[in-house]
Amino acid sequence: LDADNYETDPCLKEIRRAENYSWMDIVTIHKDKLPNYEEKIKTFYEEHLHLDDEIRYILEGSGYFDVRDKDDKWIRISMEKGDMITLPAGIYHRFTLDENNYVKAMRLFVGEPVWTAYNRPADDFPARKQYMKFLAEEAC
Repeated sequence: LDADNYETDPCLKEIRRAENYSWMDIVTIHKDKLPNYEEKIKTFYEEHLHLDDEIRYILEGSGYFDVRDKDDKWIRISMEKGDMITLPAGIYHRFTLDENNYVKAMRLFVGEPVWTAYNRPADDFPARKQYMKFLAEEAC
């Protein structure tokens, strides 16, 4: 994706239309830009899940999403300018900045935004059970 021209990027526009991403905002994670920076960084790095997909598009900077594989081992995903990721509802994950300590990202949602993170363990939620069922089906 063309992060320098995200406001007019036809590819981003098509993704938003096709996936019904009707709501978006932009967040800057940097000590001078994010209120309660230290607290937020710790919260992002705490292993958690959401009941809805988490969609992030990196406009500037870089960082890492860590997710668990089917054997519960960590996989680190490096994200940089122009990258987009969709973390499915129910997947345990966390986010951290890299050595640059800066990222500007677009957050996308289907409908109204939901910010609630459920720290591990959160295995009883239907979203987690559905995700685990998906993993079991994919393994066959």
